[in-house]
Amino acid sequence: MELPIVWQQWLARHDRITDVLPTVPLVVIAAAATAAGQDGWQEPRWHEVVWTAPSCMPLAFRSRWPLGVALFRVAGDLTLMAVASHIAPPPTASLIALYTLAALGSRRTAWTVGVAAAVAITGVHAATHAESVVAGASLLRLDFALAATALGRAVRSRRENLAAARERAERAELMQEVEARRRVTEERVRIARDLHDVVAHHINLVNAQAGVAHHLMRANPEQAYEALAHIKDNSRAALDELRATVGLLCQPDDAPGSRATIPRLADLDSLVGGFEASGLSVSVTSTGGPSPLAPATDLTAYRIIQEALTNTHKHASASRASVVLDYGVHSVRVTVTDDGRPGAPKGAGSGHGLFGMHERATAIGGTVTAGPRPEGGFQVVAELPLSLSSATA
Repeated sequence: MELPIVWQQWLARHDRITDVLPTVPLVVIAAAATAAGQDGWQEPRWHEVVWTAPSCMPLAFRSRWPLGVALFRVAGDLTLMAVASHIAPPPTASLIALYTLAALGSRRTAWTVGVAAAVAITGVHAATHAESVVAGASLLRLDFALAATALGRAVRSRRENLAAARERAERAELMQEVEARRRVTEERVRIARDLHDVVAHHINLVNAQAGVAHHLMRANPEQAYEALAHIKDNSRAALDELRATVGLLCQPDDAPGSRATIPRLADLDSLVGGFEASGLSVSVTSTGGPSPLAPATDLTAYRIIQEALTNTHKHASASRASVVLDYGVHSVRVTVTDDGRPGAPKGAGSGHGLFGMHERATAIGGTVTAGPRPEGGFQVVAELPLSLSSATA
């Protein structure tokens, strides 16, 4: 640590010493001023030096009581100038007190006391020395008093500006940390949601196809072999989607080929084929003119359909399901229904699937409603925007 920094820190912890320090050069200057004469250097007039030393002692408390010290010092200098003008030293201590008041006190108080002290010192000096108020020596004292107040206010403003800048920098750093944590949390939630959708969908299909293969292994080996082939395909698809999801965590210098493509509505055929291989008949219908979708909307619609069909296959005891894509001017409506029996335990799962659908839709400015139908079965309806606003994106 550098010596000036250590010295500044030590003075900051001992404010009384900092306040007393100006008295030392003041006494030395007073002694030198009384020793300098027209005929050269002579012995100092010690009675004036002795008066200067105690007159500076109130400055030791100028940081604690700036207004009181300033008033006391100005009053003392005015009294000395009026009673014994021949030994009255320059009001340097009063100037230091006025500077301290301006640096620590309010602007109104500083300028009121500063202007009043400047006028009083100038007037008393002019009266005791039989000079004009506009004479050089009188105006010099007026200028010094006003300059001390102005310098104190300038230092006060600089300190306030530095403190405000430091506070803004700390607040900006804190906000950056908060924003970084928020983005990390959102990214973790999004990746967890993707992993849930991928794993729940494919593991559910693998489990169903494994049950079919086990049931048909002896009675119909060919169909059992076909079910095992579907298990292989779904396992490979699950690995591809997991690689695509986890690939988001890859480093920037990873090879682009290490990431699989993100699924879209154009991949619905392979999604439906997996469910049909496990025994669930799925029909896909598109109404309205197909419009280009934002990538986030395309992925969200695919994931909602995937999760809705997974819930249907796992919980609804349904044999048929339908997917309807209705393209509007500004949005696309995704409707997934099944023919599960009334009262089927559709909500028997953990609830992460429905919650994830709501989160996905809300993230891009859409909505999702889900619930049982009066005639039986379950229905999921999602309204998703075709394009995203800049804030949503």
